[in-house]
Amino acid sequence: MNWDKFIVDGLKHGDPLIIGAVISIVLVSIAIVAGLTYFKKWGYLWREWLTTVDHKKIGVMYIISALVMLFRGGADGLMLRIQLTAPEAKFLTAQHYNEIFSAHGIIMILFMAMPFIIGIMNVVIPLQIGARDVAFPRLNAVSFWLFFFGAMLYNIAFVVGGAPDAGWTSYFPLASTEFSPGVGNNYYAIALQIAGLGTLMTGVNFIVTIMKMRAPGMTLMRMPMFTWSTLITCIIIVFAFPVLTVALALMMFDRLFGSQFFTMANGGMDMLWANLFWVWGHPEVYIVILPAFGIYSEIISTFSRKNLYGYKSMVASMAIISLLSFLVWVHHFYTMGQGAAVNSFFSITTMLIAVPTGVKIFNWLFTLRKGKIVFTTPMLYSLAFIPIFTLGGVTGVMLAMASADYQYHNTMFLVAHFHYVLIPGTVFAVIAGMYYWFPLIAGFKLNERQGKAAFWTIAISFNVTFLPLFFLGLDGMTRRQYTYSAETGFGPLNLIATIGSVGLMIGFALVVYNIIWSFRHAPRETKGDVWDGAGRTLEWATHIPVPVYNFAVVPEVDRLDAFYFAKKEKRSLFKNKIEKIHMPSNNGQPFILGAIFFFWGFFMVFSMWKSAIVAGIGVLILLAMRTFERDHGFYIPVDEVKKTEQSYGGDSV
Repeated sequence: MNWDKFIVDGLKHGDPLIIGAVISIVLVSIAIVAGLTYFKKWGYLWREWLTTVDHKKIGVMYIISALVMLFRGGADGLMLRIQLTAPEAKFLTAQHYNEIFSAHGIIMILFMAMPFIIGIMNVVIPLQIGARDVAFPRLNAVSFWLFFFGAMLYNIAFVVGGAPDAGWTSYFPLASTEFSPGVGNNYYAIALQIAGLGTLMTGVNFIVTIMKMRAPGMTLMRMPMFTWSTLITCIIIVFAFPVLTVALALMMFDRLFGSQFFTMANGGMDMLWANLFWVWGHPEVYIVILPAFGIYSEIISTFSRKNLYGYKSMVASMAIISLLSFLVWVHHFYTMGQGAAVNSFFSITTMLIAVPTGVKIFNWLFTLRKGKIVFTTPMLYSLAFIPIFTLGGVTGVMLAMASADYQYHNTMFLVAHFHYVLIPGTVFAVIAGMYYWFPLIAGFKLNERQGKAAFWTIAISFNVTFLPLFFLGLDGMTRRQYTYSAETGFGPLNLIATIGSVGLMIGFALVVYNIIWSFRHAPRETKGDVWDGAGRTLEWATHIPVPVYNFAVVPEVDRLDAFYFAKKEKRSLFKNKIEKIHMPSNNGQPFILGAIFFFWGFFMVFSMWKSAIVAGIGVLILLAMRTFERDHGFYIPVDEVKKTEQSYGGDSV
């Protein structure tokens, strides 16, 4: 076997960054294995986490993975900023720079924002609708492990074989074997297919969960806003992700088997890739934004001590956004020659999508009006989101004008725009949601003082980082360039942006430090501590932290914001007696299936056909074995449920 093909060019050429990455990965892996062995936690890890089908634990694993990827992608962003601050120092080579910005986009969107959103969905949605788990618990576990092993496959590219280097959009012909002959873009095609398959399963699972498992009396127009946003998001997932899967499959055939779907000759069409990618890619933006809107709606309502203003208009605006999200994709290539009529149509649809988004901004502002606002950490993120996201939206309307886009396109102005949309629109939201719903998992709040320190660090540093990029773009600095001459005058603004990016890393480190500190130092009296007047929806109607079965008795809903009004009127939502509770059993097959997919993907990347066939057969065998299983879960006896209720010290039933 030619082992040389597994070694990345950076190692061959003695790149200190690549060598350092390999050493750090090896040392961290050894430390983890040694720690689990020393403390004898392998059995616990397998029983409680690797084989779990509990939606809450799966949600926690999604969130932990997202936080790890946040620092992985953040380190990439910091390296890009260092290179652009002092390009003459040649901190990164041109090739390494291409690999870094390609990875930064994919990791932050698909392996950080998406799993963070899906993790919060997993924790919260069954609780908000009064269910004991999702509709298909084992499929939920399969979804996570496919995402996880897909992400791991993508990340090992930097140390085994070579990383993708054609941008996060991987446009052809740049991504073809002619211009990218290494295996890097094979990783892109296959790892994203594996992770995307898991996301598609999640979409189906949560649609069924929300449509079929709501508590008695919870009609569609009585659902919490976060549940609505999740339902609409999952519908977008089901329509958008198959397009990406097909595009990646065609890419895989082009690169591995010599087909010519996206070539410049022999009947291929490179613009076919651009169209397929953005037919998925722009709805993807709303896949990560709409759940964030739902999170902000819950938090702003709670800490304004008011009902959410314009509930029906909020639902309608999200539905309109979801439809329009599929009608704007061509604005990503206005300058590629499709003609004035096509540009005009997509310019109009792009500007139209700002209207329902603006409706939501006014809904939140009217919710705040005359409210008794409490400035908690999640509320601070929600309040900061409104003006910052609005600036991002206004610059989006500027970019929507096709004629003006000839000036803005492929400049740092565009980079500033989508960061001003995605970071306050998604990253602020998932951090706010994590703080807000943290007691459901841990049984106590994160430290508020530390939380506010992290917020101000992140909010200020964000603007210091990305506001200068608007001016750099207007001055003519293009994106994806790794160097420039001193005569351009780009240096001072790039230096300011780099200082801000260091502040962002510090802010996110403070968020993680708060989690670790709170688990180690939260006093016992804070167990069960939740927000004053916490929530208006069902997730706050159970015990804190939430027991494995969520609700000892399934609640009955008679109106919107049922929990809030039940508290106010001093009545119970729980009208039935405690009975034995059916729960799904833990199972190791989802983890094993994900691991086999990882090896199948790895073998495919390097065209190791015999090994790939064996791994593929392993997947089929595992799926076939599933059909012969007779495990229908287990029952928690009435006495055990009552004992658990007493130990939690609650009387919600």
